[in-house]
Amino acid sequence: MYESKLYKYAELLVKTGINLKKDQILVVRSPIDCAEFARAVVEVGFDAGAKDVVVFWSDEIYSKIRYLKGPDALFDEMPSWQKEFYLSYVRQDAAFLSISASDPDNFKDVDPLRIQRFARAFNAEVSEYRERLMNNENVWCVASVPTPAWAKKVYPEIAVEDAMSKLWEAIYEAVRVNTPDPVAAWETHKNALKSQMAKLNALNLKSLHYTNTLGTDLRIELPEGHLWLGGSDLTPDGHEFIANMPTEEVFTAPKRDGVEGRVVSSMPLNFNGSLIDGFELTFKEGKVVDFKAEVGYVQLKRLLETDEGSAYLGEVALVQYDSPISNMGLLFYNTLFDENASCHLALGKAYPVCIKGGEHMDHDTLIKNGINHSITHEDFMIGTKDLKIVGLTATGETVEIFRDGNFVL
Repeated sequence: MYESKLYKYAELLVKTGINLKKDQILVVRSPIDCAEFARAVVEVGFDAGAKDVVVFWSDEIYSKIRYLKGPDALFDEMPSWQKEFYLSYVRQDAAFLSISASDPDNFKDVDPLRIQRFARAFNAEVSEYRERLMNNENVWCVASVPTPAWAKKVYPEIAVEDAMSKLWEAIYEAVRVNTPDPVAAWETHKNALKSQMAKLNALNLKSLHYTNTLGTDLRIELPEGHLWLGGSDLTPDGHEFIANMPTEEVFTAPKRDGVEGRVVSSMPLNFNGSLIDGFELTFKEGKVVDFKAEVGYVQLKRLLETDEGSAYLGEVALVQYDSPISNMGLLFYNTLFDENASCHLALGKAYPVCIKGGEHMDHDTLIKNGINHSITHEDFMIGTKDLKIVGLTATGETVEIFRDGNFVL
């Protein structure tokens, strides 16, 4: 019924990404343009012993019409049925697979304030769901499959059918479906990331200093007790899963008030269906105090104004310039892929699990320990071929982490 690689990919996400357990509920969030793939996931899920496989469909064209035509009051509240959907399943220990696939230009004509207001209302109403996922209390995974509009954005010079085929192949390559044994390939890759993670944790770093010829000159202090993570995650009861497929990063949380200097983006950011490009941020005592953008200035402003924590960093992620996705030389216009081709940072909420005991701390305690809180978490790319990162250890030693865009540890 399904093309062999497509089905192989669905199996990889369910059995390796989610690592679905027998009698567990699987919730799939999917655009309607990805229906064939979502149905394959449903089939694999039931074959793997799921108690139920539930699909939450989305339609970005409908969403655009709603944002353009809907009455203003719509965007300050979340429908109660949606809140009940997320909270009821997260409380049943469901696993969540999200298919991230959208037209990067879909919302370019939409008032970004409307999008921001609805995002704020949505995130506030389902805060329990978001907290549980960011604390790894529930299993979750984010992956992508092509849509016509997205494929045409990536390959504008060819017919949409050919663009879809090329994007499928690029995704298969990125997630290792093209290898003879994708499960074994992911096991090897996961262990390589764990090795990098262990080396960074052994250094007990106090800070990182980023520089490159784009103009980045940024110092990031790391909180005491921070943890580098990567490859896979564990729930409190030991259920292993891979939150992003693909993933090439090792990451931790920065100290909330310990960021100083200037950082320049190296790739466009697709934020809420609009592109932000050619932007830079200036930090003082952890907070963005100045910013510029060649494209999407208003959208960047809205992002930074989401709440108090959205102007602070919540993630520091290291990705080699010489890595599989980067070596494709392809701009995906999709953060899931582009962030795994480049060192990146995130504005907004930090993962509590990036500090020892963080999963047991409330928001105030996390902030006191240097871990940022926000209702948003937005990655943006800063890695370049000439990026240099120098670490300072807790004992005052300097150690080179990155040279010419790659690990030297």
